[in-house]
Amino acid sequence: MIRILHTADWHLGQTFFGYDRTQEHEHFLDWLAGVLTKNKIDVLIVAGDVFDVSNPSAASQRMFYHFIRQVTEENPKLQLVVVAGNHDSAARLEAPVPLLQEMRTEIKGIVHKQNGKIDYEHLLVELKNAAGEVEALCLAVPFLRQGDYPVVETEGNPYAEGVKELYARLLKYALKKRTDGQALVAVGHLLATGSEIAEKDHSERIIIGGLESVSPESFPEQIVYTALGHIHKAQRVSGRENIRYAGSPLPMSFAEKHYHHGVVKVTLDEGWAVEIEKLEYTPLVRLLSIPATEAAAPDEVLDELRGLELPEDEPMPYLEVKVKLSEPEPMLRQQVEEILEGKPVRLARIVSFYRQAAEGSVEEETLTAGLQEMNPLQIVKATFENSYQAEMPEELVNLFQEACRTINLE
Repeated sequence: MIRILHTADWHLGQTFFGYDRTQEHEHFLDWLAGVLTKNKIDVLIVAGDVFDVSNPSAASQRMFYHFIRQVTEENPKLQLVVVAGNHDSAARLEAPVPLLQEMRTEIKGIVHKQNGKIDYEHLLVELKNAAGEVEALCLAVPFLRQGDYPVVETEGNPYAEGVKELYARLLKYALKKRTDGQALVAVGHLLATGSEIAEKDHSERIIIGGLESVSPESFPEQIVYTALGHIHKAQRVSGRENIRYAGSPLPMSFAEKHYHHGVVKVTLDEGWAVEIEKLEYTPLVRLLSIPATEAAAPDEVLDELRGLELPEDEPMPYLEVKVKLSEPEPMLRQQVEEILEGKPVRLARIVSFYRQAAEGSVEEETLTAGLQEMNPLQIVKATFENSYQAEMPEELVNLFQEACRTINLE
């Protein structure tokens, strides 16, 4: 029997609307260390996006390596398998591997090649149980960029088909290497078709139009569990119990305010996943919206802020203020800040919803958000509509999506 813990999307070093989150990440890592020991975990899988940026701060890197040293010292037989995500620098993440291997830690960031051919052996990791026996083989695949996967002649999506082909060839290679009773586990950092993303969520760097979507069929029945990263909402993929996103341990945006965070515990025995269980984690700092549901008029919002009371022993929550306006209110931010002065809360953002009367139609509410809250397609569409008072034509949308896909995959 072997116990595996699946986590992903830590985003160490992330700041939340300018606020440092070091204390929150340390709280999660302390909790995770306790879970590893309490549950006698044999393997910890981190499915990408260890860091929030490709050039993380020294403090963020120190936090990561301190965690590795801590948990491997506290659990002398624990293995770690880490793959790079799209936020990580593949080369930077792999650089200290010779030292980390002494702490039973394998990091896969780069798809290595020999004479132009993919080195599939490098993407396989043996997973050992408490007795030191190899009980599973792990197909440890990092986030794939153009050139990492086989070129497939197809009339469909060349990225999705190339990724599917890489997993197919790696699976074929693994099946030849495994012995009786050994399970196959896959790891990936990708967008699986059918996965759920929060509406208006701009914290996940998804290529416009889902052109990077990979079919769950890439993970056939021979793979007993697939540990995915990239999507911040913990979920099963296409209803399949054994293909999961662990989700991020912290909410990365207010769109993720109601997510249930945690890790996934997987128990394998005699080549099968006999138990798959989610272990929930409560982040140190909560996200608070006023009003809690829809935006309201300025007077209503300011009154609610005046009456805001929070527990003294609670870490200061992040606050989002949502206001419905008919015209710009230059003094609104100053009024909000004056009311919040002395209250145990961190003002993250003020979002203004404007009422716009469209010709020949009833009034409708549209969200006016800062550029940091919009994805590229939304910005282009808004610019086009403001310039030409018409919706952006479908053919231009398609051309823009294709350009985004090319840029993201280079």
